[in-house]
Amino acid sequence: MNMPVMSTRIGPDWPCQVKAPGSYDWERSAIRWLRDLVPARYGGYPALMRHPVLLARHAQLQVQQEIRVARTALQTARADLPRMGLTEAVIEHTIKLYAAEIRQLQHIARSVRAVTEALAAQRTAVR
Repeated sequence: MNMPVMSTRIGPDWPCQVKAPGSYDWERSAIRWLRDLVPARYGGYPALMRHPVLLARHAQLQVQQEIRVARTALQTARADLPRMGLTEAVIEHTIKLYAAEIRQLQHIARSVRAVTEALAAQRTAVR
């Protein structure tokens, strides 16, 4: 049963794929969105599906790790990519790609935090 969450407001970081907190089926939409952020095999763990706040926590960790990987790739691109025989144009394009990915992942991390806070607020309200 979805209980309204009065204290949570949708801000600019709220993912468009997730319904507003307290609206019909919002938690299910949050679970679907969060599942897309973690490796597919995690969908098979019943505890993560029964407790969306656990799924949200894992999604936060997953996105943080992806940010670290993208930062490492960006920081090492100029040293590593020429040794792989890539042209300067490809290297520049790759650096821009990594920088854009980091910005996107940072936005996703803020979205996951917003959803996590709403899920936690709902859990507190139900008690």
